[in-house]
Amino acid sequence: MRIEAYTQVQQLYSTKKTTKAHKQAANGISDQLQISRFGKDIQTAKAAVAASSDVRENLIAPLKESIANGTYQVSGESFAEKLLQQYEEKSNQ
Repeated sequence: MRIEAYTQVQQLYSTKKTTKAHKQAANGISDQLQISRFGKDIQTAKAAVAASSDVRENLIAPLKESIANGTYQVSGESFAEKLLQQYEEKSNQ
């Protein structure tokens, strides 16, 4: 086997690859992305959620005030009911 022949074959293949790449670039073919109306609606909804506050101050402000004043009272019965509900939900999963 002659090494020169291998080198010549390798050069042929490498030149063909580069010419193909240049032809595609010359054609001006490019990728395009189209977003459906539903996709645009989802983007709008995500932007609205991102812009909104995580905390509803109109509900939290009275609780903060009563905690700060020391007047916040928790009913033992309601706490126990909610605790049992959480336990039942976790055990059913």
